[in-house]
Amino acid sequence: MRGVHTFSGVDPRAPRRRDAVLAVALIALAVAEGMLRRDLPWPWATVGVTVVLLAGLPWRRRHPLILTLAMSVVTTGLAIAQALAGVPQSGLASMFALLLVPYSLLRWGTRLERSVGSIALAIGVLVSAALATGSTADRLIGAVVGILFVGTACLIGALRRERAASLEREVAMARVQERTALARDLHDTVAHHVSAIAIRAQAASARGPHSAEVSESLGVIEREASAALGEMRAIVRTLREPAEYSPTRGLDDVAALATDGPPPVTVRIDVAPAPPQLVALTLYRVAQEAVTNARRHAVDVGRIDVDMRTEADDVVLTVRDDGRTPAAKGDGYGLRGMAERVALLGGRMDAGPGSDGGWMLRARIPGGTP
Repeated sequence: MRGVHTFSGVDPRAPRRRDAVLAVALIALAVAEGMLRRDLPWPWATVGVTVVLLAGLPWRRRHPLILTLAMSVVTTGLAIAQALAGVPQSGLASMFALLLVPYSLLRWGTRLERSVGSIALAIGVLVSAALATGSTADRLIGAVVGILFVGTACLIGALRRERAASLEREVAMARVQERTALARDLHDTVAHHVSAIAIRAQAASARGPHSAEVSESLGVIEREASAALGEMRAIVRTLREPAEYSPTRGLDDVAALATDGPPPVTVRIDVAPAPPQLVALTLYRVAQEAVTNARRHAVDVGRIDVDMRTEADDVVLTVRDDGRTPAAKGDGYGLRGMAERVALLGGRMDAGPGSDGGWMLRARIPGGTP
């Protein structure tokens, strides 16, 4: 567990390195084509328009409507300018890569974006076809070909969108089945053993007098087993009936983590205004797991401090201990699970050795409604 581990959410629609490589390659191809072709009436204007539009391709997933409107306006504007100047419409072969834009619109756009973008695409194709030189039949053929190309790109995007949604539904169904199976296993195995621990502790306490340390230990065992059993039953209910689950944990439960120990746990909370319920639940779960990890993994722990406070518009949770960190054993599922909870709310979590020794975990979550 040595080292510093940083966790944050990743936007799957953000530009990627391969997008930049693709855009650069296409731009280079467009410039080369513009320099080599002699049949372009406006070579520099055509190349400039193509380069500008190709440069926006890396953002096609995040802003499909903006790119669609930009492509429709710019290409239609070029067609109108060429018609007014009395020159035939022309384009580069590399402009076929711009079919990624209508594909992206139907693949990643919202319902409103798809509606507005489709109208803009249709207008652009029809205006360009109407302004084309040649006979009526030639313009009609041009319109049909343009609609065919753009429509095919849109159709592929829509099919890919539906396929992705179908896969998500299959994954959701599989998760529901896994949750049910996990709830059954938890109830049949772990809950049974925790119940046995609580019963044995109660029986040992009732047999007769013990030393103060033994009596205290038995009391702690009974209380912790009862609390764990309650948590286990709540988890089982959540897994079996996810739709009816309503998180109830909050800042009061974080304060309840304070204990005389060993090791003693101190809790300080200075949060105003109160965060949304889901944020409070996440903070509680992270604090609970962090305290558990400190008790379980750190060596020679003298104290554990939990501090939660408001900084600007964020709620910051800090959990630190003064123990020695054991040898590295990887990030572990506990840290990963906490990081995923925080990232889902747009937050960030860091964990690693503290500047003055021990181990420190810090989670920062926006305090507003997610």
